[in-house]
Amino acid sequence: MIQSTAIRILIVDDHSIVRQGLAAMIENEPDMTVVGQAGNGQEAIAQYKQLQPDVTLIDLRMPQVSGVDAIVAICAEFAHARMIVLTTYDGDEDIYRALRAGAKGYLLKDAEPDALLNAIHIVHSGQQYIPSEVAAKLVQRMNIPELSDREQEVVRQMVLGLSNHDIAVALNITESTVKFHINKILSKLGVSDRTQAVITALKRGLAKL
Repeated sequence: MIQSTAIRILIVDDHSIVRQGLAAMIENEPDMTVVGQAGNGQEAIAQYKQLQPDVTLIDLRMPQVSGVDAIVAICAEFAHARMIVLTTYDGDEDIYRALRAGAKGYLLKDAEPDALLNAIHIVHSGQQYIPSEVAAKLVQRMNIPELSDREQEVVRQMVLGLSNHDIAVALNITESTVKFHINKILSKLGVSDRTQAVITALKRGLAKL
């Protein structure tokens, strides 16, 4: 029997099997109930406005509107939104962006069920839930120089395998400017060549394939 004061939860993930599995686990808890499910960030924003759940579990990378963008939009309108990122991505940039956007918790999908239920209780109580391994990556990220918007654009083109000439054409800048940005990127990422830069960018969540 669900308590009248049960924690009302919205689940946001683009995989229905993940949503159903989470819902089944949560509904088995006497003090929790699932009030809605969404398959992308756009649906998440709409459902949050309609349902105003106590806690939202949200994936990061989804079609149409990403998890981070959805968190930003929701927190801009609902300052006290309690959102837990539940994702397979543990790159330090992913963590940094999600928490900066307003998420109160960050959990990987391979976490034990008890850890997730504990995170829900902690975030619902108004506290943050950041596991030690996530906190360590966040600290690491805080000590790394941030790429500028233009450098992030260049990195994304590098990940796609574009040459300096093609990047220049794509971004409507000169080839010498591209070289300047790449040198800055290598320095900030602490790597010595383009291949290492691409690998580091993918690992940290700065870009994706």
